[in-house]
Amino acid sequence: MVILNAVKTSALKLKMFSELVMFSHTLFSLPFAIISMVWAAGGWPSGHMMLWGLIALIGARNGANAFNRLVDRTFDRENPRTAHRHLPQKLLAEKEVIFFIIINYALFIVASGMLNLLCLLLSPVAIVLISSYSYTKRFTFLSHLYLGFVIASAPIGAWFAVTGNIAFTPFVIGTVVMLWIAGFDIIYGTQDIDFDRRNGLWSIPSFFGLENALRISKGLHFIMILLLLFLYLWRDLGWMYLVGIGIATLLLMTEHRIIKPHNRRLMKVASYNLNQVISMVILLCTLTDYFYVS
Repeated sequence: MVILNAVKTSALKLKMFSELVMFSHTLFSLPFAIISMVWAAGGWPSGHMMLWGLIALIGARNGANAFNRLVDRTFDRENPRTAHRHLPQKLLAEKEVIFFIIINYALFIVASGMLNLLCLLLSPVAIVLISSYSYTKRFTFLSHLYLGFVIASAPIGAWFAVTGNIAFTPFVIGTVVMLWIAGFDIIYGTQDIDFDRRNGLWSIPSFFGLENALRISKGLHFIMILLLLFLYLWRDLGWMYLVGIGIATLLLMTEHRIIKPHNRRLMKVASYNLNQVISMVILLCTLTDYFYVS
């Protein structure tokens, strides 16, 4: 009975930590990291590369997301939309979250070292960058772009992991990710316009207003599609890749049509669910194009 209770407690803690860092949101960065690794390797990377690359990605994003929750715990407690989260509700202790952050960042550094020297040397810089996002809403409305920039480190780092060299293509992929993430994070941020203004927090919606923020979001996604088309020409890709971009474009158009900032269910669909589908569509069509069409 004691062992069973311990297992149940551990499973519950694991579930709460998974919810804390929104583990399902790995689908935002992982597909583009895989594309970057495949293009860098000229095919499937080695099992060693895929394993440690995946561990590095998970360690970095888990540590960064948990750090963000820790830094924002006071604002989350005061915001009705986020008051249910684990730290405001004291479902997880601050010491537990700090330990979780340390473990994941340590895992990221170890995994980086297992990849190559460049990744190991850049790992402390990466930790500073992904952790500093948590403070950007205190002083700049560009926080959405900075979030996108941080997540864009996944495909850029994936390329470095495979080649150990800096190249042009991963930075284009990274820019695609940055614009895409910033665009739908702006949409998500429209729910907190009043709260952000009352509490002195910066965001594009609170600074520019609802309508202008949505126009900026559309503009970022438009440039994202243009860059994806640029990659089609730059990498001499095939028709299946274009199919994926076409589907992604239709999904983005749907996303912008269904936005209702005061309807949390629709905002979750627009900000998260559709974008998880978009990343998977681009991944599947790009890999199909690379291995079976081009």
